[in-house]
Amino acid sequence: MSDRPVFVVGCPRSGTTMLQLMLHSHPRLAVPPETRFVVPAYEGRRSFGDLREPAARGALARWIATDWSTKFHELKIDEHEFVRQAVQGPGSLGSVIGTAFRMYADRFCAPRWGDKRPSYVKQVDILLRLFPDAQFVHLIRDGRDCVASLKEMPWYTLDSYHAVATWAESIDAGDRLRGSMPAGTYYELRYEELTADPASELARLCHFLEEDFEPAMVSPRQAAGMAVPARKVWHSNTHGDVTRSRVGSWSSRLEAWEIALCEQVLGDRLQSLGYELTGAPKARMDHLAAYQRTAHKRRAGRIRRAMRDRLERLRETGPVAARITAGQQALAGVPRQRTAPLERLSA
Repeated sequence: MSDRPVFVVGCPRSGTTMLQLMLHSHPRLAVPPETRFVVPAYEGRRSFGDLREPAARGALARWIATDWSTKFHELKIDEHEFVRQAVQGPGSLGSVIGTAFRMYADRFCAPRWGDKRPSYVKQVDILLRLFPDAQFVHLIRDGRDCVASLKEMPWYTLDSYHAVATWAESIDAGDRLRGSMPAGTYYELRYEELTADPASELARLCHFLEEDFEPAMVSPRQAAGMAVPARKVWHSNTHGDVTRSRVGSWSSRLEAWEIALCEQVLGDRLQSLGYELTGAPKARMDHLAAYQRTAHKRRAGRIRRAMRDRLERLRETGPVAARITAGQQALAGVPRQRTAPLERLSA
């Protein structure tokens, strides 16, 4: 049976939390709330030293467990035990990070763990460096619904131009992944189809993951109480039945100029994914110019980050790839070792 990590990716507000809960409802999978320490740990890896050294692994584990910027506490695992296991575990960056997720999965007696963060769709290369046997599930939703939903989020402080660009970037990233990822590594599904027929779509997803379909996945309300923090009131829909009430609701939630902009700059992408356009008038030139400035600025930022990462790779002092799962250990050429699971804890 597989023990490969599973990452849920996509544009924000595309239903990734719902999919996280569906996967978490599978008895062999444990997918926590967003933890927010994977990419920062990777980007700051040189500051912890050579992770082949126990002291360096301890420093990284303590940062993950205690820094204000992470959400480690939402894993509900013991900080000191995590540091201990990280220090005693394999000497690589991915192994320390993976230990936290493995301990979370042990809470539920699950042999596999996952992680969900929409922005991961643009960081798959980093995740594969950390977890070279990982599988990725990309949930796609009508870009107009994503833009409309983003605008309403209390945590979203950017404008509509950024929201439109965010969806375009996630779709373009998916196009690149679809054409370059090995078989059995990358999977796409549509929010609209998942909410219309959860059982059929989840059965297909389970086949990709090499898991048996579990009917409990179709109604993940129970998992929401364990894997969605109460403070995230914008995920209140996850505490009820799977609903299609928001499918196509962009038509009443977006202003006319936003619909025009979406259909002009996203039109080809929307149609290629099977979404119909309304035939809205062309966007105004000032709106188009504002969007293009935003997209250019975001693209320049991505290029700078990519260049910085290439430089950091030249300066790495220790191994990056995890050596925890069977696949990871096989790729590293080491015998597999497995820590006995923790006793199941109550949620």
